[in-house]
Amino acid sequence: MSEDDASRKAVAEARLAGLLTPVTGRLSAASGLTVLAALLWLPQAACVAALLAALIVGESPLLGPWGTSAVFLALGVARAGLSSYASGLAFSASDEAVSLERNRLLAARSRRSPVLAGRYSSAEIATLAADKLDLVAPYVTRYAPAMARTKYVPLAILAVAFPLSWAVGVILMVAGPLIPVFMALVGLAARDASEKQMQEIGGMNALLLERIRALTDLRLLDAVGRTVTDFEAAADRLRRQTMEVLRIAFLSSTVLELFAAIGVALVAVYVGFALIGEIPFGAWATPLTVGEGIFLLLLAPDFFQPLRDLAAAWHDKAAALAVTGELADMEDEAAVDMLGEGTSRSALAGPASVTTRSLAWETPAGRQIRFPDLAIRPGETVAITGRSGSGKTTLLALLAGLAPAHQGVIEAAGHTLDGDNADAWRARLGWIGQMPHFSNESLRANLIMSAADRDDARLDKALAHASADGIVKALPRALDTRLGETGHGVSGGEARRLMIARALYSNADIVLADEPTADLDIATADAVTEGLLTLAARGATLIVATHDMTLAERLDRVIDLEAGT
Repeated sequence: MSEDDASRKAVAEARLAGLLTPVTGRLSAASGLTVLAALLWLPQAACVAALLAALIVGESPLLGPWGTSAVFLALGVARAGLSSYASGLAFSASDEAVSLERNRLLAARSRRSPVLAGRYSSAEIATLAADKLDLVAPYVTRYAPAMARTKYVPLAILAVAFPLSWAVGVILMVAGPLIPVFMALVGLAARDASEKQMQEIGGMNALLLERIRALTDLRLLDAVGRTVTDFEAAADRLRRQTMEVLRIAFLSSTVLELFAAIGVALVAVYVGFALIGEIPFGAWATPLTVGEGIFLLLLAPDFFQPLRDLAAAWHDKAAALAVTGELADMEDEAAVDMLGEGTSRSALAGPASVTTRSLAWETPAGRQIRFPDLAIRPGETVAITGRSGSGKTTLLALLAGLAPAHQGVIEAAGHTLDGDNADAWRARLGWIGQMPHFSNESLRANLIMSAADRDDARLDKALAHASADGIVKALPRALDTRLGETGHGVSGGEARRLMIARALYSNADIVLADEPTADLDIATADAVTEGLLTLAARGATLIVATHDMTLAERLDRVIDLEAGT
């Protein structure tokens, strides 16, 4: 194993241990109970051996036939009960651990600032949270208990077998360790194959999301055939990786069964020949009795059973480590969290004004962007201009508390903007982005944001003032239409007019708009501009980042970030 592979494995194992930390106690209890249930087979096997010996050679069981049978049944019931309870305990622990990790992941990602885009798409994050995290559950419910049984049950059987026959003990000692050694070798390949499979699953979901977002453009460019080819190639790669994982899993199981079968067969051959007197050695002092021989035969398969269980669950560990390795990579990614918790709060009191002093932002590449000091009065309309990369979008994000400034102070409504009041400040804001996003709800729910605040008359008026009422009428189900995350079914300009209608409906008194007329034809840009001016006419403070000088000239003031004025 290379140094990088060893480091990645150590990181994944540490992350897996951290994921299971909240339920460590229950997992230990479940593993201990499964070990105890497995060890109960030893007295059960002794009962069976005693009964069979009584039938074959007339050796009377210590407790008599009925007493021995009753003990066997009682142990069987106890064993089944312990196994069932341990399985339930492990399942509930895994369910809680996965749920906690999923909530933690989604909470962390939901607070990530949009200023610094990560290399993981929303599709990859959704796949990890919704599907891949569930692959940790088999590790908890199958692999961990199997590993615990592998640590203790074979040793207990050896401790019982050696006093009866050192030959049987030697056979088990030689055959047993070969299985974990081979499993460790196979495990390296299994982990690599699982990681590649996880990457293909995430990549295919990301490809699907990208193509759905660009579906209209793909049809206009006549690129549907190329898209189908890309999907076929991605599906074929996923198929190959899945078959590679299965090939390794079947290979490891086959080799394990081979060694286990050889070990059991050797024990059976020795016991059989020892009982008929052909092998005079291998037992201490006296030859094996029928009862002892049957007892050893019954123990041999259970010596290998924990190893069988471990081999069957070996891929579960590889899959879990692949998932936690991806989690660790995602957490190591450079990121910035927004101010506040992203929760609903009462609006921050104070005038609809914004002031900045000595404000600066440092890009991931280390370039520092310094912004001119701003003093935007309530009800004022301001255009933020400058070439691409000058920081217009970043400035709007800083003013909304969507990222913390590296230097300087922002005063929002007369208060210094920080983590304590950012959520309350955003309760007063309306945001109109270049690419509006819609939640998986009806258009009405996206516009009013809260069912408790529903006012159809006010909504109709807001749509009319934003010149968006015609857009709604053209939709298949009007306000009950679901547009999907990217607003499929409406154009970019129409989506922005719907966002203006939302700002009008919410009575937001500070509106931040990021390139609201970018990539629009003249007529649509004019409609969006009129909607923004309608917001201003109602008294809202309007701050617009734009390249459109026609729009900028219709506002009260222009701030050029490059000129610093």
